[in-house]
Formats: sequence, structure tokens, C-alpha cells
Amino acid sequence: MSDVKLASLFELEKIEKGLYRGQSWDLGFRALFGGQVLGQALASAYQTVESGRVAHSFHSYFLMPGDAKKPVVYDVELVRDGRSFSARRVKAIQDGKNIFYMTASFQTPEEGATHQSATMPEAPDVTTLQSDIEFYEANFDKIARPLQEALSYHRPVDIRTVDAANAYQSKRREPTRYIWMRAREPLGDSNTLHQAALSYASDYHFLSTSLQPHGISLLDKNLRIATIDHAMWFHRKVNFNEWLLYAMESPFSGSARGIVKGQIFNQQGELIASTMQEGLMRLVGE
Repeated sequence: MSDVKLASLFELEKIEKGLYRGQSWDLGFRALFGGQVLGQALASAYQTVESGRVAHSFHSYFLMPGDAKKPVVYDVELVRDGRSFSARRVKAIQDGKNIFYMTASFQTPEEGATHQSATMPEAPDVTTLQSDIEFYEANFDKIARPLQEALSYHRPVDIRTVDAANAYQSKRREPTRYIWMRAREPLGDSNTLHQAALSYASDYHFLSTSLQPHGISLLDKNLRIATIDHAMWFHRKVNFNEWLLYAMESPFSGSARGIVKGQIFNQQGELIASTMQEGLMRLVGE
């Protein structure tokens, strides 16, 4: 079991009303992992919303790279509290600079017309797949030193990528990717925690799906890749203690940007959440 607990990432320090501080994890990337800011920003917004209201969507922009060696301060603005919905705007701050903005909406649960046209794609059984951590350990000499030193911070989310080996090869492939994921250790029954954890995990392997049609490897030293914006919609209650299938597709890339969309299903084939992201994809030094 990992000594690093996923739940601890969302245990925010309250500085004063509407102002919170979150500690950072260094995942060995060039900058602070965007998923951390997504999850912590949502958790901070929840601190200001009346009990019983549930996040159904958020929309966010990444303005500057964050520093993984420093904490992040979250400034939550109360935009509106209506009869059924609440809206919050969250500003993430490091060194006095705004690095990120999120607008999140919360709703008091109610019944309504329900349908689902999305079909869960066929994917290998999760029990037949190697975990990403085991893959990294088996290819330890091929991954960058910062990632080697940060593997313990990747353990809290058990991610199993379908056809993981090809993700690091310069080979043209269809712009689709499937991963299974869940919390490695039980998260309890807090809906806030499960949504924050899924928001965190939703940024894993997402934008790089846009690289696949171009045969560009994540290991390419000339590659600069960064998230610009990220949106997420929660359709059903999240249980991140159970395996969820994250189906990703990139419908377009151009102008040094790529866009990806994702659908997250539980093992019963129910659509739990949807995601969209646009990001920078730039080759330098050529």
C-alpha cells in the first residue's frame, strides 16, 4: 500500500472564510499537475456551498504553469445561491499570481427525465491489464529522472492503460485511448471527496491522446504540452472505490492546439461523467 494517501491531497487548510490552502504533489512533470488544481479547486468550492448541493459541472482555465514545490491558495467567490443552484468562482494563486480560474455549479438533487445514448466501448477486462506503475517500474530506465523520483505520488490512483506500451512510441495511431482507474485505497463515502478525486484523475493521459495521429511520443524532448482549459460534467454519483473506464477521443488538432473529449463509465455501463479539454501541443527546436 502507498504511504501517500489520495484523500490527503484534498484536506485543505482554511485560512479564513473563502480562502483555503492546498499542499502540492510533485509528479515529476515540468509543472504542477493540472489535475491537482482541478480537484483542490472543486474541494475548496464545496467548503462554501450548503450541505446537500452537489457539483454537476465546472469550467476552468489554466493561466500559468504552477510550481509543484509550493502550495496553492484558493480564493472562492460566492457568485450566486439560488433556490436550486449555487455558483462559485475559484481563483488559484501562487506567489501572488493567478495561475487558474474555475467556475463551478452545484444543484440540489432532483428527479427528471433520464436517458443515455452513450454506449460503453469494449475494452479489455481490467484484471488482464498491467497497472501503469508496474509498467513504469518495468521500464524504469526509459522514463525521465524526475518521474523516476516521483513514482510514489502516482500510486494513489491505480491506472491501467489499454495498450500502454504504444503510448511512448513514435507511431501513428487512432486518436482514441482507454484507461481503467480507481483509488488504490478506499476513500470512504464522501461525495465531495469522490468528485474531487475523479477530477484529479481526469487529467491523466488526456491531452496526449491528441498526439497519437501524429506519431509524436511523450518522450520527445522537443515537445511542449500543456492544458489550456478543462471542463467536466457529473451525471451520476461517483464511486471512485470501484473501477471506472475513461474513454478518450481527440476529434481535432491544429494551430499548435489539440482538443480531447472523454466519457467515464462504471462497470455497469452507466455514464458517470463527461470531460473536454484543449491544450497546447508544440514542437520546439526543429
